[in-house]
Amino acid sequence: MKQMRGSIVALVTPMTPSGAVDEQSLRQLVDWHVESGTVALVSVGTTGESATLDEAEHCEVIAKTLELAAGRIPVIAGTGANSTTEAIRLTRCAQEAGADAALLVTPYYNKPTQEGLYQHHKAVAEAVDLPQWLYNVPGRTACDLLPETVARLAEIPNIVGLKDATGDLSRVERLRALCGADFLLYSGDDGTGCEFMLAGGDGVISVTTNVVPARMQAMCAAALAGDARTARELNAALDPLHQGLFVESNPIPVKWALTEMGLCQPGIRLPLTWLSAQHHERLRGLLWDLGCISD
Repeated sequence: MKQMRGSIVALVTPMTPSGAVDEQSLRQLVDWHVESGTVALVSVGTTGESATLDEAEHCEVIAKTLELAAGRIPVIAGTGANSTTEAIRLTRCAQEAGADAALLVTPYYNKPTQEGLYQHHKAVAEAVDLPQWLYNVPGRTACDLLPETVARLAEIPNIVGLKDATGDLSRVERLRALCGADFLLYSGDDGTGCEFMLAGGDGVISVTTNVVPARMQAMCAAALAGDARTARELNAALDPLHQGLFVESNPIPVKWALTEMGLCQPGIRLPLTWLSAQHHERLRGLLWDLGCISD
């Protein structure tokens, strides 16, 4: 697992205008990330519209991503749910498809206690013998997986890492001290990802990597090598994009950007809608500045 340090893409699930999964674009994206040096793919996470894929589609997209990756790049399957039994089913499905690991968001909407979060993740880990990464994103789930609870879960052998999307850099040192050097710590917040790695994190599970994979991997490599000056310089050039990709709820802006770049069709599922016209000029300018589009 330690080889998965650096830029990991929170991969979009490309769709046709009717909302069907677009396998041709998925193939193009997987190939691009392999060529660009992205260290791993997260399939059907938040950015992959996990909330609007039914269970069968969820499993099918994970399996198709693994087929297209063909062992060239690790695939981490998003298998979280706010039902423990559903999370177990999805994680088992990912294991059967051959996923390298699973990423499980904390149960959303039902607001479990810390003990409930512990018991949920423990149950999934004991039911499915697959390496599992926790995913804490309180801004979406309405619950916060605290460092002390992460430390309890880190004692379970196949819970091997955490994606932390709080943006709270003070947690990095605390998590490292509680969980040890071998526990993988990833930022889930592009805006603070560079500083997260410089503080001792292992990488970023990134929305921005969908758009500029080689640039993100270069920044991550510098940060992980301890070259703070280079990492910060590279990140400064990317920071406007980090911000721009959240002008509306993720993955609305990133799917629009990939469509502008000719890498996806204009497809997204309700209740998400296509990017509002008022943001087009700003995002198009950011893509132009970074050389992602030429006209």
